[in-house]
Amino acid sequence: MAAPTMPRIPETTSFYCPIRPAVHPRAAEFGAIALSWLEEQDLDIDAQQRRRLTQCDFGGLTGRTMPYGLPGPLTITAKLHAVLFALDDGLCDEAKATPHELARETSRVLRVLEAPASAWRDESPYTAALRGVRLELQEYASPSQLRRWVEGMRLYMSGLVWEAACRRDCSLPSLDDYIPMWMRAIGMAPSTALIGIVAGHGPSDADLDRPAVRALTEMTWTLVAWDNDFYSRRKEIERAADNLNLIDVLAQERDCGLLRAQEEAVALRDRVMVRFLRLYQQLRAPARGSLRLYLDGLAHFVRGHLDWASTCRRYAPPPETGITGTAGAPGSVPPPEGWWAHAPSDTGTEPLPVPSIAWWWDEPEA
Repeated sequence: MAAPTMPRIPETTSFYCPIRPAVHPRAAEFGAIALSWLEEQDLDIDAQQRRRLTQCDFGGLTGRTMPYGLPGPLTITAKLHAVLFALDDGLCDEAKATPHELARETSRVLRVLEAPASAWRDESPYTAALRGVRLELQEYASPSQLRRWVEGMRLYMSGLVWEAACRRDCSLPSLDDYIPMWMRAIGMAPSTALIGIVAGHGPSDADLDRPAVRALTEMTWTLVAWDNDFYSRRKEIERAADNLNLIDVLAQERDCGLLRAQEEAVALRDRVMVRFLRLYQQLRAPARGSLRLYLDGLAHFVRGHLDWASTCRRYAPPPETGITGTAGAPGSVPPPEGWWAHAPSDTGTEPLPVPSIAWWWDEPEA
């Protein structure tokens, strides 16, 4: 992979997302429980990393992306966020685990999610913690919902191994490879699989398997993944020397400077946002009950993730920027100026020229 350098590009990207914000009234409570639970898991992390995890605002992430539903599964969701953040920092990003090491660990995690009675003498605290999440989750999930969540975790874990392999390569992946693999590695597949569980009832497998609903689901994963690329790029380069993100992939593929790549990345992102909004409205109009709730849940994820990231200390700019306030939820800072865009930078409705995702622009079935 190309050696990363700190960019001379704007630190803050303006995000176009005309979805109404919302937050669960018990968000802070979910976060406090999750953080306390995480501290009991005996994860092998140093004091500095432990402090970083306290700044992640797991309650804000859970309560903004899922501002509805039952307290029980929402608390479990906050715990899942907490252990996945710890795993991402402690094993993937900054520990620089090899693909072999990650394949071994993720294989064990998946086995305990499939069969919680499975165990190893040298089992890692991450595997043990995720077994606990799975056992708690089965108290609220139907067999079908639990199966879909485990499949979501399988997609996520496969993405982590790919991510580790990319970091050991001498070059960045192509755009067409990066997009489908990063939508897996971001961890959104298990998150959207929780929507029906948190709500207490979910759509049928037949509805979830409809091509248009699958497209909207994948767009949700991708928008969250790309938005993360914009606001976390500085952190990843400074702390992990990692430039595996949409901007740098585009700079390589287009053979252009970082500023031009950032502009093009925002245009790609906004084109997907425009398509998401249009397809969401088309599907939601005739939908009823659990399917409508699921579609709304996807929209909440896109907006809620940005609301959380805008104030999360994990991604706060350096002190020299002058943004040092402590307003808002625990572990938060004021949103950066210019965080929101009033209009998309690209209003095109034609498919992006990326074969792996061009089918998102197919018209939904009757």
